[in-house]
Amino acid sequence: MTLYRTRSHTYIGFMKRIASLALILSLMSAPAMAEEEDNRSLMEEGLELFMEGLRKEMAPAMDDLRDLAEQMGPSMRSFLQEMGPAFAEMLDQVRDWSSYHPPEVLPNGDIIIRKKQVEPETPQTPAPQDDPPPGMTDI
Repeated sequence: MTLYRTRSHTYIGFMKRIASLALILSLMSAPAMAEEEDNRSLMEEGLELFMEGLRKEMAPAMDDLRDLAEQMGPSMRSFLQEMGPAFAEMLDQVRDWSSYHPPEVLPNGDIIIRKKQVEPETPQTPAPQDDPPPGMTDI
């Protein structure tokens, strides 16, 4: 009987060799990776402890923020549906927000945005300098 090898058999044999090589290399590198993790500097350990403490301290505040977002979600959605088109129209009309004062709330509840007054530029003329008398040098 003659062994007949097709391209697929050759390809599978090649892939088996690559897979076994990859497995051997990964097993050899595992101890090196564990050794690197144990040899962390004091700065790295301190940073890790700091970040862990920060996460623990911020966890209640983040939970409260998540609860607030869940409560406010429906009302914010309805606000954006009602006011979104008017706000988009206002954004189209205003080209430069720096030419307006911050919004003001009037006692009756109205909100106004006043436009800043443009002051005409007066050319700055330098003050006339007195020429020193002849024969004297200005130092």
